[in-house]
Amino acid sequence: MRYTLFDPRPCLLGEGAFWHPERQQAFWFDILGRRMLSRKDGRELAWHFDERVSAAGWIDHNNLLIASETALFRFDLRDGSQQHLVALEADRSDTRSNDGRADPHGGFWIGTMAVDASHGQGAIYRYYRGELRKLHANVSISNAICFSVDGRLGYYADTAEQTVWVQDLDENGWPTGEPRVFLDLRGTDEYPDGAVTDSKGNFWNARWGTGRLVCHAPDGRLLDQIEVPSKQTTCPAFFGEKLDRILLTSAAVDLGGAQDGRTWLVLPGNAKGRPEPKVIL
Repeated sequence: MRYTLFDPRPCLLGEGAFWHPERQQAFWFDILGRRMLSRKDGRELAWHFDERVSAAGWIDHNNLLIASETALFRFDLRDGSQQHLVALEADRSDTRSNDGRADPHGGFWIGTMAVDASHGQGAIYRYYRGELRKLHANVSISNAICFSVDGRLGYYADTAEQTVWVQDLDENGWPTGEPRVFLDLRGTDEYPDGAVTDSKGNFWNARWGTGRLVCHAPDGRLLDQIEVPSKQTTCPAFFGEKLDRILLTSAAVDLGGAQDGRTWLVLPGNAKGRPEPKVIL
């Protein structure tokens, strides 16, 4: 088998997996459970929030940037204190944040979607040095946000549209030109969820509803597929001191299986990840 159980706690909607390179610690979210989870020295850790939280990046050793349904905020892991950074669709009670990831330039991309997944109600934003800018509108279920090794390409998906796009980025990480289709999965049972790239630029994508993590080359060719017991796989992140394993979250919502919603460690063969870049405020 190419997987082991990392954490047995079921998440209604696991998301936002990432590895903090300075702390050597994994974090992930249960969006519907309004909590952030982690493990350290064999201990199960959890932080609970008043709002749905979905994704994070690291600012320094002790502070994370966290995306909630109404804001981006700084979160101090030492005492749980929060500092509001910028509002995120705070005037809309019908939307929430979803997938997000830091880019190699120090920015943080975050997607939104309707709470009931209504068509075209979400968007994708980038937060960079204090500015939050909308990049793409009319998104139904934002996902698969990740970046090429050199930081000149950004990927994102609309799960409902079964499509992943790739976008050229300028020297500061802002989109330039029109996005291009990277994966067109329409007409199949493949629904792209969260994604991460490895050190060679290959694209590792969780496929909602299939229980699989799928790897594509930079030109879109299928390279590898790994299946885990959780049907609703959601978000991968390279894990560990050598970044040679992948943390993979899943979701138990609407399912009753004993393994659903658990968090897994996947063995990706010879692939290795890159350290998650820090967010520059």
